[in-house]
Amino acid sequence: MTRRYEKISRQLNIDAGEILKPLQELSDCTCCPRDCHVDRINGEHGFCHSGAGLCVVSICAHRGEEPVISGKHGICNIFFAGCNMQCAFCQNYEISRAECQTSESGTELVEIIRQVETILATGSKGVGFVSPSHALPQMKVIMAALKARGYDQTYVFNTNAYDNTEAIISLLDVIDVWLPDLKYMDERLGRLYSDAPNYPQIATAAIKEMYARTGAEIRLDDDDTIESGLIIRHLVLPGEVENSRTVLRWIAEELSPSVHISLMSQYHPTPLVAGHSRLDRTLRAEEYEEVVEEFERLGFYRGWVQELDSPAHYRPDFNRRHPFED
Repeated sequence: MTRRYEKISRQLNIDAGEILKPLQELSDCTCCPRDCHVDRINGEHGFCHSGAGLCVVSICAHRGEEPVISGKHGICNIFFAGCNMQCAFCQNYEISRAECQTSESGTELVEIIRQVETILATGSKGVGFVSPSHALPQMKVIMAALKARGYDQTYVFNTNAYDNTEAIISLLDVIDVWLPDLKYMDERLGRLYSDAPNYPQIATAAIKEMYARTGAEIRLDDDDTIESGLIIRHLVLPGEVENSRTVLRWIAEELSPSVHISLMSQYHPTPLVAGHSRLDRTLRAEEYEEVVEEFERLGFYRGWVQELDSPAHYRPDFNRRHPFED
């Protein structure tokens, strides 16, 4: 590993130590709340099936759910392979279940930086890390490489919120925008659908740390692109209206109804849930309407709701060069 990254550091003209230091954390991995304590550097895999490679499987200019995140030119999103949750309904299942080996199975750092630079050159103002909870050292390596090359972009932490509070605290000075998805306030659902014990306790503790840093305000630039702040996403699942209500009540009561909420109706059943008694269908209009009514009743007034045809617009195909565009 040392020899390989010394070569890469020469190509990028950065200090090899800045690359290697974060990756050493993977020798006894406690990146996420699962605390697997495996040696990913020497080929052991924990729950996320990831080694010590950079684990990047896709980089694209993404025009996604929230206009302030995308901006005029899209955000440069970096998608990692693997995940520390295994949601039965994951729309990114093609990559969230992929293995990342100790030797880099995805794009090398030089190529990652080249692709990021190409997208930033088109006017993209932010770099988003998607599902980074199990790849925090790899994320730090990419950020160090970009900093060494003179970039000072807005960094977006797009997470499932199954994060250690210690990890969130360690990132407070380097992450500008927090974009967590608060999936469940029902412990049973977290275990049933995502194999994530104690999800409500863990996710809400992590989000409280984010909120303590930013409060409810977001800062926008002159083009209405976000520069800092917190946006909480929630995907409404078919048959689970009460879970969504409870999620919204927690945010209103424990944080503030002034928080920006992205309330998503874009659920679409993937082949993995074919035949499932609840998950093998899209949302019914009345289900989403009930959740929107609760959103309004609780006094939320900042954020975004979606049309019921949204599942047709946010279905990625990671076999394509750009997963979200034909």
